[in-house]
Order: sequence, then structure tokens, then C-alpha cells
Amino acid sequence: MKKGRDVWWHEERKKVAIHCEPAWVEANEPGIVFYTSGTTGKPKGVVHSGMAFVIQNYIYAKYHMNHQSDDVFWCTADVGWLTMHIWGVAGSLANGVTTVVYDGAPNYPDQDRIYQMIEKYRVNKLFTAPTALRMLRSLGEKALGAYDLSCLDVVSLVGEPFDPDTWHWTRDVLGGGNICVNNTWGQTETAGTPLAGAAWLTPMKPGSAGVAFLGIDAAVVDAAGAPVPAGTLGNLVIRNPFPMLSRTLWKEPERYHATYFSQVKGSYYASDIALIDEDGYFWVVGRSDDAFNVSGHRLSTMEIESAVLEVPGVSEAAVIGAPNKIKGEVPIVFVTVAEGYIGNEDLRKKIEASIVKGIGQIAKPRDVFFVEAMPKTVSGKIMRRLLKELQVEGDVAGDVTGLEDPAAIQQIKEVVTAKER
Repeated sequence: MKKGRDVWWHEERKKVAIHCEPAWVEANEPGIVFYTSGTTGKPKGVVHSGMAFVIQNYIYAKYHMNHQSDDVFWCTADVGWLTMHIWGVAGSLANGVTTVVYDGAPNYPDQDRIYQMIEKYRVNKLFTAPTALRMLRSLGEKALGAYDLSCLDVVSLVGEPFDPDTWHWTRDVLGGGNICVNNTWGQTETAGTPLAGAAWLTPMKPGSAGVAFLGIDAAVVDAAGAPVPAGTLGNLVIRNPFPMLSRTLWKEPERYHATYFSQVKGSYYASDIALIDEDGYFWVVGRSDDAFNVSGHRLSTMEIESAVLEVPGVSEAAVIGAPNKIKGEVPIVFVTVAEGYIGNEDLRKKIEASIVKGIGQIAKPRDVFFVEAMPKTVSGKIMRRLLKELQVEGDVAGDVTGLEDPAAIQQIKEVVTAKER
């Protein structure tokens, strides 16, 4: 105890009243600061208004999940990921639903841990990532058949592009054809999912992130900021502010403007590549640095990965573009195989054939690497830029302690290095 610094709790309690009047603050004052991953640079402290965060996520959760008072809801994200705060804390509790919080990886100690949890707690509303569903799909229908998952009603997703094959598997196999699959798009900076559908109300298209939700003014534009025609890839922007949009970066207002508002005048620049189809549905195909050019043809990681995931035996796929002196860039594919399959030359040929059939000879990969595990965040998102660093630079720069399994980096490095030898 140091006089003037330390006090006894029981003595201080006697000096104050039971009732404590809250401090009144203006609704747009900073309420929450979330730091983005620092894997590729200095982390950004994204600032959100506390009032907007609760109110708008109450609305988003209500409609994206079709929340009812007797729901049992589970967001599989780690508490270190903003998604858990959005859906598992603010959104679900503001709607008054029971929330399951699980401490641990969703595939440990057993690969079918998610099935166990759903059955045990009769989870009827599930929020997860595409990677988690692809992992479950790779286990096969035998693992699924051991559980009663008839309680499921809505499965919503966010985090990365969602391939149509896994969308259909989720609805027809996991959900027995009786569930709503609601794919969404959002970022740390949007504190929610402004592209989405209303569960059981908005018709969904497999692979799409849905429509601009409740007045969000989203668009897909070219480098000059002009809207591109329907079906054309471009830059995803938000043209008007909305309550949950990040207010600034903590103590870095200049960086905030440079990062999000300097590319397209008057709009928030999402750094994602997307297209809008003829019905107004958004298709987000990846980060702007995930798209690459092969001999003048612009390809996205999502379309190649979707072709790879159609091959039986492929559990997960990640595609990067590697520099090439003649073509500019060439695709390189990383794959984890499903249980019971072997990553060999036969599977490699099937992967190449599926890509050529689905996209064309221009997308044929230079290499296909079979790895034990992908470098993922604790939320399940595959860190493709780390794969690119390993392939191009031979190593990863920066901190990797935020990964679900940092040891995966070394194993992938050994696979890439062995191929080069």
C-alpha cells in the first residue's frame, strides 16, 4: 500500500451513494476502439460511436438473423474479433436472445465440435465464417448424420467470399433444405454488415452478399469514381455516411482520410472488389489487392477458388497472384485436402482441369501446393497476403502471433521451398 496512490475498496464504498448518475455524452462521441490486424503494418484503431454501435446492430441482428425471443444464438467467432462483439454481444443481447459463448477453436478437440455444440444447446441461429462451413463439409455426411441438427433455422456468414457450392451444401445438407442461408458483407470499419438480406424475407443468391441494407448507399465504381455497368468488377464504395461507419482512426485523423476517403472523392473506399448484378445484388470477390492481372485479364481469387472447391477431396483453397515477367502475374493455388483424400498428382490435375473448365486456360495455375493448414486469423479468415509473402519473399514479415496456428507458416514455407528446389 502506498499512501496517496492505493486505497481500500471496502472503505471507498462507504463514501459513495448506491445510485450513480451516468455521465451524459453526445451520441457521436467515441464509444469503442477496435484495432485491426497488424500483420502487414501498423494496426489501425478504428473508432465507433458507442450509441450507434448498439442501436444499429440491434436492427441488423434483428433482421439478418430474424431474431425471436426464444432463440438460442451462437456466433462462432473469437471474442478478439469484432464480429463477436457485433453479433454475440450487442446484436443478440439487445434483441433479448440467449447467447452461447464458446472458449476454444471450433474444430477442437474434435473436428465436429460445431455439430456437438449445436445439438447440445439446440442452437437455432448460427453466425459463422465460410471457412468453418467448408471445414464441416470436408468431414463428409457420415459425421453430419450422427447429430440432430433439426433445430437450425438461420445460418448467416461474414468474413470472406462464400462459394456457391458450399452455400448449397449449407442449405440442403447441413440444414436439410429447411434453413435460411444469409451471406453478408461488412468490415471492422462498418461495425456491421451493410450488405445483406433480411432472413426469410430477401431471396438469396448463392455466393452473393445480398443487397444494400436499409438505406445504405453502396456502389461499384471505376478508378475515377464513375459507376460501372451491371456485371462489371470495380471498387466497392459507400457514398453516404451511416450511423455505424467508423468516425476516425484513434489519434490518426490524417491516416483515416488517406486510407478511406482519398481514393474516390466523397465516398468511403472499402478496398474490396465487387460487382452488382442486374437485380441489384452485390458480389464481393475479394480485397482489391487479391485481384490480379494475367496477360491483361483481371481475375479474382474468389472465382478461381470456387472452381478449386468443386473438386472432390478439396477442403479449403486459397489463391494468390505471383509476379511473372511475361504474363504480369500468374495464379498459385494452396489447398488443404479433406479427410480420406491425398494431395497428389492426380488431385493436382483435377484441380487444374476444374479451373480451366470453369474460367479458361488463362487461369491455369503455375503451382498447386498441398498444405496441412492455412494461415488463419482466430476468426477463421484465411490470410492470403501471408501466402503471397511466403511465395514471393520466401518469408513473412511482421507479427503472426494473432494467427490461429502460427506454426502453419513454417509448414507452408517448407512446402514452398521444397518445390522451388
